[in-house]
Amino acid sequence: MLQLKKWGVLLVLLILPNLLLAQNSGKMRGFVTDEKNGEALAYGNVYIEELKTGASTDENGYFFITSIPAGKEYTVVFSYVGYQSKSIDVFVAPNKTTQLDVELSSEGVELQTIEKIGEKVIEQNATDIGLQRIAVRQLEALPKGVETDVFRSLQFIPGVRSTGDVSARYYVRGGASNENLVMLNGTTVYNPFHAMGLFSVIDPDMINSIEFYKGGYGAQFGERMSSVLKITSKDGNKYNFGVKASSSYLTGKVLLEGPIPDGSFILTARKSYNNDILRKFFNEQNAPFDFYDGFFKINYSNPDFIRDAKFEVYGFLSYDKLDEDDPFKESFNWQNNLFSFKWLQVYDSPLLTDFGIHVSQFKGEVIPNLSLVSPKSNEVSDVTFKGDFTYLFDSKDEVGVGVHIKTIDTKLFLLNPNGSPAEIEDFSSNISLYAKYNFLRYENFGLEFGNRFNLIGLTEAGSFRMEPRISATYMIFPFMKFKAAWGLYIQEITTLTDENEVISLFEPWVIIPDYLNPSVSRHYTAGLETNLENFTINIEGYYKSITDLPALNQNKKTADDEDLVSGNGEAYGAEVYAKYDFNPFALTTTYTLSYAYKDIENWVYYPRYDSRHAFNVILEYKIGWGWEASALWTYNTGLPFTPLIGFYDRAEIDNLHNYPYIIESFYPYSLLGDKNIGRLPDYHRLDLSVSKSFEIGFAKFSLDFSVINVYNRKNIFYFKRDSAERVNMLPFLPTATIKIEI
Repeated sequence: MLQLKKWGVLLVLLILPNLLLAQNSGKMRGFVTDEKNGEALAYGNVYIEELKTGASTDENGYFFITSIPAGKEYTVVFSYVGYQSKSIDVFVAPNKTTQLDVELSSEGVELQTIEKIGEKVIEQNATDIGLQRIAVRQLEALPKGVETDVFRSLQFIPGVRSTGDVSARYYVRGGASNENLVMLNGTTVYNPFHAMGLFSVIDPDMINSIEFYKGGYGAQFGERMSSVLKITSKDGNKYNFGVKASSSYLTGKVLLEGPIPDGSFILTARKSYNNDILRKFFNEQNAPFDFYDGFFKINYSNPDFIRDAKFEVYGFLSYDKLDEDDPFKESFNWQNNLFSFKWLQVYDSPLLTDFGIHVSQFKGEVIPNLSLVSPKSNEVSDVTFKGDFTYLFDSKDEVGVGVHIKTIDTKLFLLNPNGSPAEIEDFSSNISLYAKYNFLRYENFGLEFGNRFNLIGLTEAGSFRMEPRISATYMIFPFMKFKAAWGLYIQEITTLTDENEVISLFEPWVIIPDYLNPSVSRHYTAGLETNLENFTINIEGYYKSITDLPALNQNKKTADDEDLVSGNGEAYGAEVYAKYDFNPFALTTTYTLSYAYKDIENWVYYPRYDSRHAFNVILEYKIGWGWEASALWTYNTGLPFTPLIGFYDRAEIDNLHNYPYIIESFYPYSLLGDKNIGRLPDYHRLDLSVSKSFEIGFAKFSLDFSVINVYNRKNIFYFKRDSAERVNMLPFLPTATIKIEI
């Protein structure tokens, strides 16, 4: 309680001067949207020329500027990457808020219309270390492994690793994949993968904006201790009905959108129809996957009902099935069901509130058929209420407070070591309060400090726990700023992952049991950001420590032994991101030096996603006349693996009364060396892509042709432990996609 009082006193000392300021000033607010369809232009710039100051729009396209000297007329410039800038003369009256809603038009039909990102050049003191904003345009420009995918594109960001071409699972700064929070419109997605982890379930065509936090994120985010991927969907065309259809070697999909009275809607659907291309991912083995996903969103805003309010309802469904033709192989199926209701309210005062009810359900099942695999099933049911409040002072400082209430029910069915069925169910609740203060009154200095208080945790040890966080920015020169952050992050839910498995196909979610403490990670981050004309370079270093890291008990002998044990982890490294635009070319390079360790029961080893060096080069060329080309070369040093040191024959006897068959019940069993003590050879490959956009009548077409692994590098994935057969990653692979928009 003493800590809470200290935080309260500090907030009062900061807020009181703002409230006592005698102001003869005005305010300005509004929304910036696309002239063609009314979609929000997230993270665009609003700049007042006379004052040489301004603000950036948020994910809703909303901006608010305070402390504008009143009684004058100003020229306000609205700009957004890929759109024509617009200047508007505005008179600012004293003690009043001027509403200014602006629509921007794209510069041309080709390429720029799908750009959905701006650069926050206005907010030089923004405390956004570790934040990467990703444009849908950037996703489309990269060569495609069959088709555009959000998660596969993340793997080219410094600090993000994968374990191979056959997986879209990503690992951030030494953290496991279950430490990454994925949110769609504020709703947690527990298993955001299609085809056993090959692709993301989230269709890029429905995305408006993406924010990816690699660490050091603010107190408004909880649940995970490694990274946050925040995806905001489109609202749908507010002015015209439209249809978009596309087809690749793997899926067919369609998007419908259009206006409704006082609002808009969007509907997407995607379905796999051809699994031949997936053979390339699985060493020419049969891959009988079948999956689909669907999304809808309805938006409503009527000033006669509630002024300055926006309501939205959305739903997302995905389903996957792996139905093996071979009865001696196991089958899988899993699904996600997401639903949400949100109410966004803007007030005459600089206050913004966001209320939401979010429902997330996941179900997964392993069907053994006639294989030796045990049956398993996992269910997660998550219902969350979020209430967030943001207030902007005349000094440009911001305060944010919120309450998050979550109930979660996890069920896990499996066979215990004695072969008896075991069902583990855990229902729990979490109530979290957070408060943060952004000290932004000085142009060359920014400071954000906050705290997240878990009043009631999902676990007994997680209750009454603090998660303090702080980040700062200082402008050393007009073109260079220093950033730093520190934070404490708690996670009370985990997946059961066996790191001895070469390919992990089933990772059930469970609440960390009460006999263990929740996991705690501490982030230390610092870096330099330099912005010169047409050139940007970011350098960041990080250190992460993890305590009470849950892991499977590899020494479990009896049913009474605990399933999980607790360990520790450590990760540190350095990252470089550099981009040079020399129209019509753009060159991006990234480099990561990283180290990661786990210490489980006094056994220190490298996790399977640990790699020393990672280097990427991306070259984009806007040829003109609707043509665009790109090339991507990637290089990584080898990943760890556990070597095989021998075999022995082990009896697998299901029934002692079947005496004639006992002699035939011996199967080869692998003897493994030290965990992850070996290193695979280095990995590298070159990908190329060419796209063409054009119009025929009222229809727009987009053709894309990509080649993966141009020089057919034989990158090893793993050796099969039963046959010692080498399995490689993707070979030379040409793919094509066509899109039609009406």
